[in-house]
Amino acid sequence: MNSVTLRFHPRFVPTLAAAVLLPVFIALGVWQMHRADFKRSLQAEYDARVAGPVVAIEPRLQSADPLRFFRVSARGVWEPDRQIFVDNRVHRGVAGFHVVTPLHIAGSDVRVLVNRGWIPGNPDRSQRPFAAAPAGEVTLTGIAIVPTMSRFSFGVRPAESSASWEPVWPHLDLDRFSRFVTYPVQPVVILLDPASDAGGYTREWARLDAGIKTHQSYAFQWFSLAVALVAVYLLTNVRNEDAAR
Repeated sequence: MNSVTLRFHPRFVPTLAAAVLLPVFIALGVWQMHRADFKRSLQAEYDARVAGPVVAIEPRLQSADPLRFFRVSARGVWEPDRQIFVDNRVHRGVAGFHVVTPLHIAGSDVRVLVNRGWIPGNPDRSQRPFAAAPAGEVTLTGIAIVPTMSRFSFGVRPAESSASWEPVWPHLDLDRFSRFVTYPVQPVVILLDPASDAGGYTREWARLDAGIKTHQSYAFQWFSLAVALVAVYLLTNVRNEDAAR
């Protein structure tokens, strides 16, 4: 029975490529694991804030961090004339809008935007959506968030006037909203509590997610590439000495 003699003969180009790429793949995998650890601590902060005491939205302009991710309460009057419909929000496979309405905080000139939930879209896209808001003073609770800016920004001029107001927006932009109005706006948006009776719509909010699994997935991909690189390197540099004779 013939024996097979395998010998490792590293070639210059594969060795150089492996020497360059392998540390990069490992470093990127480790970096993603560090990011996952950071997001894990951030998730713990999210959960602690949401489960903590209710924070009152005050009748003055506040900073975002003392409010963000906390359960908050606010009292005031809805102002639907500057209501925003955030387009392309999908709920259980149906496209629609998130209804975001300014709340005039009692005893002040400050407003806070409140996401009152989801409504289905109209098949006739030429018709503007409609969402009624209760009259009179309301008291509400919800989770305070800071909207994430879209990567794709539709150009908006700083000198926008009320005459050019358009209620349907592709995404929520607090800076853009502030340019339309003359009053101060709190730097957070309230996700109206699903149990609130202050005039909401469908509110099945997802748990605030810091994105731990995303970084773990990226780390797995980089480490897998490192393993695959080592395997390919060994296969391309191991020769059968008996076949070569």
